[in-house]
Amino acid sequence: MNRPIKIAGTDYAITIVPSPNPIVVTLAGRVIADTARALVLRETSHAPVLYIPRKDVDMTLLTRSDHATYCPYKGDCAYYSVRVGGQRSVNAAWSYEAPFAAVAAIKDHLAFYPDRVDSIVEWPLECPLALPGHDLALDPVQHAGQ
Repeated sequence: MNRPIKIAGTDYAITIVPSPNPIVVTLAGRVIADTARALVLRETSHAPVLYIPRKDVDMTLLTRSDHATYCPYKGDCAYYSVRVGGQRSVNAAWSYEAPFAAVAAIKDHLAFYPDRVDSIVEWPLECPLALPGHDLALDPVQHAGQ
């Protein structure tokens, strides 16, 4: 099968940068992923996507599914279901296991659909310490349900 391969340029941009913040993904009361090494992929006309290194994902909770897609900018995409989440978590994560050279940084990383997990929380890297007797409310960025 001959599929098109496209290279991002001025009319369609893809950038990948390290996330400055730790990321925690949860489902059914379980931490699925916990990392300080996520990548943020920004792609024209799409919301930013957090890609988490496989080393920071509890892969024992994921099962590779038969679902697959193709992106002309990134390559073949494999999908994973999270076993602890029931029907909602089917194909909850995806991975470009052999991405094209232009996006090679996302190799060995997974991304999660926000509506198929309970939460994707991005914690501020620099959290001020509370003074004794004072409460400190952290304001993480919630990605779930977007």
